[in-house]
Amino acid sequence: MPQRPLWINSPMSHYTQRLTLIITVTSLVCGLCVALRSQSQPAHTINNLEEPTNTVTQIYPVREDFLAVEISTGSIIHAQQQTYKPELGDRVEPQTNNNDLVKNLLKVKGSLIGKDKKILYPFDQRSGITLEASWLANKQTYSIQSSDDPQYKTPKTPKQVHHKTKPTDIGEINGSYHAWQQKHTAYLQLPTPLTPGKTYQITFQGNSLKPKIYTHQPTFGRSEAIHVSQLGFRPDDPSKLAFLSTWMGSGGSLIYHEPRTFWLREEQSGRTVFKGTIRLRRDQSETEDPKARNYNATPVYGLDFSDFEQPGSYQVCVTAIGCSFPFSIKQDQWEKAFYIAARGFYHQRSGIEMKQPYTSFKRPLNFHPKIGTTVYASTTRLMDTDQGLWGKPGFSEQLAKTKTKTIVPNAWGGYFDAGDWDRRIQHVDATQNILELAELFPSFIAQTTLNLPESQNKTPDLIDEALWNLDFYRRLQTQDGGIRGGIQSITDPKRGEMSWQESGEVYAYAPDPWASYIYAGGAAQLAQWLKDHNPELSKTYQASAIKAMAYAERELPLLTEKDSPKEIRDRRNYAALELYRLTGDKQWHQTFITSSRLKEQGNPTDRRGQLSAAFLYSRMPKAQTDPKLQEEARQAILTEADIALAQTQKAGFGWAKTEPDAPIGWGHGLGVPHSIALLRAHFLTQETKYLSAALLSSQFSAGANPDNIIFTTGLGLRSPKHPLIFDQRLSNQAPPPGITVYGPFDTQFYGDFWTIKEFKESLQPSIESWPSVETYFDVFLMPITTEFTIMETMGPTTYTWGYLAARQNIKLAKTTQ
Repeated sequence: MPQRPLWINSPMSHYTQRLTLIITVTSLVCGLCVALRSQSQPAHTINNLEEPTNTVTQIYPVREDFLAVEISTGSIIHAQQQTYKPELGDRVEPQTNNNDLVKNLLKVKGSLIGKDKKILYPFDQRSGITLEASWLANKQTYSIQSSDDPQYKTPKTPKQVHHKTKPTDIGEINGSYHAWQQKHTAYLQLPTPLTPGKTYQITFQGNSLKPKIYTHQPTFGRSEAIHVSQLGFRPDDPSKLAFLSTWMGSGGSLIYHEPRTFWLREEQSGRTVFKGTIRLRRDQSETEDPKARNYNATPVYGLDFSDFEQPGSYQVCVTAIGCSFPFSIKQDQWEKAFYIAARGFYHQRSGIEMKQPYTSFKRPLNFHPKIGTTVYASTTRLMDTDQGLWGKPGFSEQLAKTKTKTIVPNAWGGYFDAGDWDRRIQHVDATQNILELAELFPSFIAQTTLNLPESQNKTPDLIDEALWNLDFYRRLQTQDGGIRGGIQSITDPKRGEMSWQESGEVYAYAPDPWASYIYAGGAAQLAQWLKDHNPELSKTYQASAIKAMAYAERELPLLTEKDSPKEIRDRRNYAALELYRLTGDKQWHQTFITSSRLKEQGNPTDRRGQLSAAFLYSRMPKAQTDPKLQEEARQAILTEADIALAQTQKAGFGWAKTEPDAPIGWGHGLGVPHSIALLRAHFLTQETKYLSAALLSSQFSAGANPDNIIFTTGLGLRSPKHPLIFDQRLSNQAPPPGITVYGPFDTQFYGDFWTIKEFKESLQPSIESWPSVETYFDVFLMPITTEFTIMETMGPTTYTWGYLAARQNIKLAKTTQ
């Protein structure tokens, strides 16, 4: 498995080892059958189930002289579990760390699921043909004719054609992940401009593609060249911006000559309500971050309508090009986004059944003693594996060496980390995000309902989510106060198994000081909120937090330099401050002061691990703080926000990063609004510049990007269809709402990642040519884009959209501290 730099905060997808094994094994097993198939079928077909069919999904202008034609090819029919009925010639082959395979002659039929091996999970199938790049690029492929435009009375071919192709789904055919559903975009340079209102027929030569009728309506027809947040805006949002850009794949950049007018079109009436002029935000020759990179490969233009505040539903339109997806401007516009994002936590819960009336996503009870799940104690600490602190051995190897037969009681609950089944102490970071929101906006959070099983109780639903997560770790607390770092199956999900069918052994990590500090901080923060709402429960969590802190303090002197004391010290710093706020005990204040790095000068990166503590300290009453250190805490927040603000101004699409020097991808992916530093600075100062930058930095993830996609499931007109969620994929359901994926990545830095190598055949041009802002591949087995975690994507997204929704209550929040 490739190694990731130490500054990346969370482990690379840990099922990667399992998938690498599958590809290696199936390549050997199915080599003969693949070779035989290739002899009997044309090279461009893969396991056809029906006559080859392609579909033109849309046609739109991107400039006066360029028309884009989007073609979808192939369709993946996802495998479904079925009752296994043995046939003559079947043989079962055991697999190492995976489910047994059933084979019959040269055919691999699938994997046997369950302890009784009575369920078969077969392979995907693909219908349709694959278009060749040479066909797409050939201008003789396309013919344009019109009965009402004299310029096109006789058929005409484009002057030239540019194109790009990306995968939109993947199928595992007989054990090999090499069947694709693809989206092809051909950019036709027109011999003469089309006439608005006229109708054209585009014919395709040398393929089964049917002719397509297109009416040219550049004043109200939609164009993918215009990008705007599908989440919309509040009337008082100080930053409202859309973008214009086109990267034509093999044709490279597309320049839009200025000045060019844009306008807001009221969706229902069609009338123009605002006009402006496009402005170049970033040329492709200009760098966008400290890595001296440009991630667009084409100029990006801004369409600023910040002064427009009239509620309604609109589109952004550009002269001779067309209009964006519709969006709304209204006072509660951010509330739906926040609701969906916060609901994502419920959909990641482990140990419950998913059903109506709480969700349309169906899933049986999983990982619970009621269905026979037994969790055994391991002597391995989470902090000593690659799932905890970086540079440590792989979890599977460590668990195998240190497993015991001691049963850990009440070991159910928590959140699944991503698409697989582990639950890790780092998820408390997301819980701290939502508890911080509750502190900043108590009245808004008290009124927010999330349709949870607990919604009828007297506790706000967002606090119920905090309780769901922290109660899991409280139940794992040992007699000496130590907190286990979580629960992990000994291997990643086996092929074809859903969460309630887990057949591997399941282990709880041994307690460690790092996990105990993390829990102590979260539990103390929760106890602080509960003080005025549920005093008895507050006492329970206070006592538990103190026990966890005492355990960690006893263990701290035993750690060595290789145990990553910096990360542990940062967690200790935050936990001490929360305990000081909760109890008033000055020993914890002193611990906070002595472990603080806020007063250290130099690179802000050195203080980044203590910013949550800095924000809390800067909000505490002055009488309870060291005034000088409190000011240093405040300045640390503002310094971090200023760095993020500068990043939004340099990036063509206005995005920010939590670590400016980090490459885009994984926890630093652009699917997440990296806006927390800016929002904290806005809370402290009420300066519009921070709110404007926070809004701008959230737009890319909200749909204002070249793919015009919101990177959170269940939102907008286009969102991820194939996130890396095993339960969803294997049960053939739509993805549960509220899952924010990693999104685009840096093609130069991560170009050698193994899944990208596997995907190269599905891309045109080569991956090295793709601008990072267009590298979201909505494919299940592309973890760098479609995976996610509770703490890296879901927590920050919920916080950002919650703040933007709730900020009308900010004055009330500040007066009730």
